[in-house]
Amino acid sequence: MKKNIILAGVGGQGILSIATVIDLAAVKSELNIKQAEVHGMSQRGGAVQSHLRISDTAIYSDLIPLGQADLILSVEPMEALRHLPWLSENGMIVSSIDPVKNIPNYPDMEKITEQIRKTGQHLLVNAAALAAEIGNPKTANMIMLGAASPWTCIEENLIEEGVRLLFEPKGKEVANLNVKAFRKGRSLSEKSRVLK
Repeated sequence: MKKNIILAGVGGQGILSIATVIDLAAVKSELNIKQAEVHGMSQRGGAVQSHLRISDTAIYSDLIPLGQADLILSVEPMEALRHLPWLSENGMIVSSIDPVKNIPNYPDMEKITEQIRKTGQHLLVNAAALAAEIGNPKTANMIMLGAASPWTCIEENLIEEGVRLLFEPKGKEVANLNVKAFRKGRSLSEKSRVLK
């Protein structure tokens, strides 16, 4: 078993929190994991990506080759487009449709979603609206993790445990809120899979 996952977004969207939760869950699953990350411009709004490689055998490189990503989880839609060359033939894209317009000539959202839809397997998520329903916009990253979780190869309960482990130091209320967000995203992906 092996799974190559690319996490993409911009600074301040919680990409590294998503990576940490998956790392914790993979370790609980007794799987090997390697992670490489790039922080664009090292500031809020700069591109951030993380390569996660999960396997039940030894992993020798932490970078995912072009065309080998099983899952692209993008918290920002244009970043999903940027990483399309890494997507495998049968890969899945789970992308937010909430743009972070940090450049003056940000592409038209309709054109972005059109390109994502051409890839075949995709799930587009209005994470900002779902996070607003929960009552905290900062939970959008956990909604996205929940939506993408069926394609990670890790059991749902172990990912949820990883969410608790990451957020409990900030208090039980914060942990519960993020677990609620994870579950909301998970239910969205389950509904989507039933419809396909």
